[in-house]
Amino acid sequence: QVRLVESGGGSVQTGESLRLSCEASGGTASRAYMAWFRQAPGKQREGVACFHTGVGHTYYAEFLKGRFTISQDNAKSTLDLQMNSLKPEDTGMYYCAATFSDAACRNILGPGMNYWGSGTLVTISS
Repeated sequence: QVRLVESGGGSVQTGESLRLSCEASGGTASRAYMAWFRQAPGKQREGVACFHTGVGHTYYAEFLKGRFTISQDNAKSTLDLQMNSLKPEDTGMYYCAATFSDAACRNILGPGMNYWGSGTLVTISS
């Protein structure tokens, strides 16, 4: 079982930055690949990034164009999402997820995630 708790959401203006954090706990947390997803109002959930611990590589959604960066702190079992140059279209609920599936992480696939956090709200105003 893996428990995921997100923090760091809030309201900022266009062009500003936010840093989200996801803390993982549970017996198998250290073996899971951790990811971030988001869901804008009225839209489907989409994958943002996934950190593949096996190869030490992060997979990012192409639409991000380098604005977001993941970092993992193994000592604290946290996965942070640094979001820069934020735009109003980045507004939505951001969810942390965990998977034991290599393919789900490489392709940042929501249905392939085994565990989900409850989310944190990010609002970007113009």
